[in-house]
Amino acid sequence: MSVRWLFVDMNAYFASVEQQLQPRLRGRPIAVAPVMTERTCCIAASYEAKRFGIRTGTNVGEARRLCPALEVIEARPGRYVEFHHQIVAAVDSVLPVAEVCSIDEMACRLGNGQQAESQAIDLAHEVKRAVKERAGEFIRCSVGLAPNKFLAKIASDMQKPDGLTVLSPRDIPHKQFPLELQDFTGIGPGMLKRLHQHGIETTQQLYELSRSDLGQIWNSVVGEQWWYLLRGDDLPTPRSVRRTLGHSHVLPPEFRTNKGARAILLRLIHKAAARLRQEDCWATRMTVWLTYLGRHPTWKATTKLRPCQDTTTFVGIFADHWCQRPGDAVPLKAGVTFSKLIRSNSTSHSLLVEDRRRDEVSRTMDLVNRKYGVDRLYLAAMHDARETARARIAFRHIPDVTIEGH
Repeated sequence: MSVRWLFVDMNAYFASVEQQLQPRLRGRPIAVAPVMTERTCCIAASYEAKRFGIRTGTNVGEARRLCPALEVIEARPGRYVEFHHQIVAAVDSVLPVAEVCSIDEMACRLGNGQQAESQAIDLAHEVKRAVKERAGEFIRCSVGLAPNKFLAKIASDMQKPDGLTVLSPRDIPHKQFPLELQDFTGIGPGMLKRLHQHGIETTQQLYELSRSDLGQIWNSVVGEQWWYLLRGDDLPTPRSVRRTLGHSHVLPPEFRTNKGARAILLRLIHKAAARLRQEDCWATRMTVWLTYLGRHPTWKATTKLRPCQDTTTFVGIFADHWCQRPGDAVPLKAGVTFSKLIRSNSTSHSLLVEDRRRDEVSRTMDLVNRKYGVDRLYLAAMHDARETARARIAFRHIPDVTIEGH
């Protein structure tokens, strides 16, 4: 067993990009928020802000109480995506990037001649230099080296910011024992509670469980895989298959009307359908929904479809459902989800001329928007909402700003 994986984790990524772009913010406590309101949460905090206890998920109002000098910056997803591509290119100039795990994480598999610990450490330093040279001196990353990708990610979290940690075969398992259970990717609040119910309170106790015990706790083969991963075995990564795709948006106050909610739902359908086509997926189920102020129940309408990815068909289905919504409640949040997705090579396309024509119209709209800018062509009914519901970055989803906007 040797060091086979190098994992790159950007430090306080969104906040670091803002400090790189705006010199006045350097060395200052800042937080990045999706919108400029005290009621939202921070989606990133600089290390200067972290010293005051501000973290991802901290309420903006609470963050200001913890740090009166805090400066809150509205997120700029388009810029973060630009830097993401620069960083991927920087890492790739040293080592081929095997997997982009999120907007601020990527993994590289080391070749046979690169797995000696000293060589791997040299490559890690080269990666860090390349990121700084291509993206900027305030864009820092931590690097983890380990026999498998799972442990390399854990190692990248062990020293921040700007760290470099090696979990070599001789370090396993003792270097893992000081870690908290929730430090491991895949142990969230629900799994942590389940482990505690089985009397597992420490990483050492987790490590000492048998394969069958882990399988029973996870209630799946995933638990048995953990037995191997904790010991550094390099298991093949299962191919992920997208099952759902969608968008949701909290309505701005001026859109909390039936007319405003309808316009934003059309905007969300337009975005989600474009993503379907970009990812070569076809939906066989569509759900649109609205939540409301007060105690009014959520409205939800679901339709089974023939395999579909064209915008006009989705809009027609939405129009059929729209009249069924409650008309006397104040809408707060809107969303659309396409589910039970299939790939093009798993479906037979419609032979009807009208269906083919709608598909061509949708693809032509995509081409125009990619060439001339987002929303150059759009549905007339979403005209008033075209500047709303812009890209919001979830760390696992890297938006295409030619579809979702800045």
